[in-house]
Amino acid sequence: MKVDKSAMLLYAVTDRMWLGENSLACQVEKAIQAGATFIQLREKNLDFDSFLALAREIKVITDRYRVPYVINDNIDIALACDADGVHVGQHDMAACDVRTRIGREKILGVSVQTAEQAVLAQKSGADYLGVGSVFATSTKPDADYVPYDTLQEICAAVSIPVVAIGGIHKDNVLSLSGSGADGIAVVSAIFAQKDIPGAVRELRRLSSEMVNSSLRDV
Repeated sequence: MKVDKSAMLLYAVTDRMWLGENSLACQVEKAIQAGATFIQLREKNLDFDSFLALAREIKVITDRYRVPYVINDNIDIALACDADGVHVGQHDMAACDVRTRIGREKILGVSVQTAEQAVLAQKSGADYLGVGSVFATSTKPDADYVPYDTLQEICAAVSIPVVAIGGIHKDNVLSLSGSGADGIAVVSAIFAQKDIPGAVRELRRLSSEMVNSSLRDV
């Protein structure tokens, strides 16, 4: 499976911080049913076996709805659960080495903060780019800030899909209009909300408006 630009429209990154009485699988299914177009399982604190069990549980759901599914940073988990791919950052394994490990058929996403990084990632086999943080974010407070002009420059420098990430919520999505981004990636704007389906529907509508505005500006 590879990924096209439409899959970037509403990219949901998981976080178990706000589970409450729900399971992550339940939250993910609600998000997909309401319109999430891509799922990334991001997990920093589980041991390998627990992480793998969770990854397989989520894969059952993403397979059912045929939504692209990647694992953040952990190539071993991605391969063990047969996820659609993996997403890596600038401080993880080099994109070309990740591509060698996962093969040609898996999705490879790479986080970038500059046009130079973006071009290199594309040459190294990335299928899409995550660009951020485009706003301040409590989920990853040490993330590098990427200003609007740089996001625009990155989008213009590559031919693969680009998703903006970092501090995005319903009140600032439209400020990314005209950037060339193919969608938004969010964490708390979905998973911290009491009404996940309602949040997803609103974010997808706003993301569509943002993307269509960029297309009109071409």
